[in-house]
Amino acid sequence: MTRSILMGTAYGAMAGAFWGITFLAPELVAPFTPFQLATLRYLTFGIVSLLILLPRLKTLLPHLTFKAFRALVLLAILGSVGYYSMMGVAIQLSGVAMPSLIIGFIPVTVTLAGICRHNAVVTFRQLIPSILLSTAGILCISWQNFFVGSALHHTGPLLQAVGLLMAIGSLLGWTLFNVINSDWLKKLDHITSDEWNLLTGVMAGILSLVILLPAAFFWPAHLPTTGWTRFILISCGVGLFSSTIANAFWNRMTHLLPLTMVGQMILFETLFSLIYGFLWEQRLPTIWEAAAFLLSVSGVLACVRAHKNNEASHSYH
Repeated sequence: MTRSILMGTAYGAMAGAFWGITFLAPELVAPFTPFQLATLRYLTFGIVSLLILLPRLKTLLPHLTFKAFRALVLLAILGSVGYYSMMGVAIQLSGVAMPSLIIGFIPVTVTLAGICRHNAVVTFRQLIPSILLSTAGILCISWQNFFVGSALHHTGPLLQAVGLLMAIGSLLGWTLFNVINSDWLKKLDHITSDEWNLLTGVMAGILSLVILLPAAFFWPAHLPTTGWTRFILISCGVGLFSSTIANAFWNRMTHLLPLTMVGQMILFETLFSLIYGFLWEQRLPTIWEAAAFLLSVSGVLACVRAHKNNEASHSYH
């Protein structure tokens, strides 16, 4: 069991290291927009997923009902194209640190969503410490964002507020993705979890084609005349490493760790995205950013502690 936890944590760390790149990518491809970046990223993800699924596609298609197809569309929007587009806007308006920290609350929000459903393994009262710590972290990063962030990222309070709302929207979207995806994985009989994830990737690639034209002209009004090679290489690299490979590491991790630990591994994404962001901006974290990160980590640890007494009576797989 100890070896499984060590290996699972290592896989979670590698997934987080690749996922952390996605928070820096919008800064690297500017003045190209987050919508353009998301389009090429998920087009790459879709093509790679399709190539992997191609030998099995004929056997999988008969098991895809209309409801399953509709779910794949929704999951591709919540967990891929829509999620990353909103996150990209938040990063370009507010910098890397604030969106990274807000996304770090995903384990808590997913757990809260689970409490509202049947067969919940923890009570709301058990999660009060986690909720309070996470709320304090959000207040710290909000203070940093509104009163100090403009000096660091050269944007005004209004644009900072829009960036904050986009980051919160991404958090809510990813939370819904986890809840809906978990429900569907329990319903599937003839499709494995890996195949379901790849089918979601194919759908994300199709949606990226649907939004290709508006993404090209949404913001700014005219396409950039330079930097296309850099944009294509970074976008395709993010699609390959942060979607295909990172998801593979994440899937391996889920087979080794108990479910109550899986969500907490998202902390590695937060940690690596903050490290990349501070390196890119060539600065140390401010007091408010450091406090927000410590509070968010403490909130997640409190969430883990709330589950600890209930783990033994539930299956991890």
